[in-house]
Amino acid sequence: MPETLFINATLARLDRESGYGLCEHGALLVEAGRIAWLGPMSDQPAVGDAEVIDCAGRLLTPGLIDCHSHLVYGGDRADEFEMRLEGASYAQIAQQGGGILATVNATRAASEAELFEQSLPRLDALLAEGVTTFEIKSGYGLDSDNEIKMLRVARQLERERKIRVQKTFLGAHALPPEYAGRSADYIERVCDEMLPRAHAEGLVDAVDVFIESIAFSLEQGAKVFDCAQALGLPIKAHAEQLSDLGGAVMAAQRGALSVDHIEYLAADDVARLAQSETVAVLLPGAFYVLRETQLPPLAALRQHKVPMALGSDANPGSSPITSLLLVMNMACTLFRLTPAEALRGVTINAARALGLQSEIGSLEVGKQADIVLWNAAKPSMLSYQIGINPCAAVMQAGRWRNQAGLEK
Repeated sequence: MPETLFINATLARLDRESGYGLCEHGALLVEAGRIAWLGPMSDQPAVGDAEVIDCAGRLLTPGLIDCHSHLVYGGDRADEFEMRLEGASYAQIAQQGGGILATVNATRAASEAELFEQSLPRLDALLAEGVTTFEIKSGYGLDSDNEIKMLRVARQLERERKIRVQKTFLGAHALPPEYAGRSADYIERVCDEMLPRAHAEGLVDAVDVFIESIAFSLEQGAKVFDCAQALGLPIKAHAEQLSDLGGAVMAAQRGALSVDHIEYLAADDVARLAQSETVAVLLPGAFYVLRETQLPPLAALRQHKVPMALGSDANPGSSPITSLLLVMNMACTLFRLTPAEALRGVTINAARALGLQSEIGSLEVGKQADIVLWNAAKPSMLSYQIGINPCAAVMQAGRWRNQAGLEK
């Protein structure tokens, strides 16, 4: 693998506890797929036959990370979008057999090849904006065969596009219709059959549970977590999206990688989150699409220095969004994050939410060379613009994935 030397770059290293970690007039050397050196051009080491990329003052960042997505699914839910605009709530639609269960039916009906064909354009849209690592959840199969089908498609996407995909088992996403009124029995099946089988096939990197009044109770979530941790798998939780059941605190106390959504997390409970290393994953896409009005406890998260990550939450119902740059803008406009917080939310803090912070998420010596060159001179442009994709070139693990903008 040839060496690559980036020169005349504005480096956003994201290597500190806050801010961009900017280095103007910077250089960065890639060797054997990893960052070998970075710093001011005046200090750059001598190199041999490296490919030299003159960035002409443009911005260089780590590859973006989408740490929360439901990218693999069948069908769409555009009709529910109309229903919500006519006054129906997310919970009402779910209680009428819509919501997650509508996607379950479409996903179960689709073959593995059909799911791959439907999911690939969604993946490619995110890839075009400099995303190099994805988390993809199951959760629309709700039985062993279909959950595994989804996770296999996620693995196929990873191999087809030669990217990193973290596969999260979300069998406890909703109660399937054949288990109506028997949620305890379904959780038994998740723990005794579905999760162990998926894990045995090497398809699970983490385990998630939707703890909510329309999904599963605190006690049922804890049971799934017990099963996951017995298998040596990290955990995370959909929690406090529609109400405060205490799922975020329970998951954090068990060492969860992340707690996601958390609009209804009590500000007084954030201090309990801060006692762990759990990341708060904010999902402004769902907040926007569902026209939510309850903001996450942002002031408390800042006060207690809980890392905040961002995800697309790409899914057919509450966040049909395949633009992480748009999510960054939403985080700034709807949640009042700063552009620096937004960029950290899709780089180093997103890496923490996946347990990958030692490998990716910042420009640091020794980390994997996932690097994006942007047609922008300052990092705030990534959150500021809407509708223009400034991604010029993408390197993944030291290999070029997209070089289209190198001559600009």
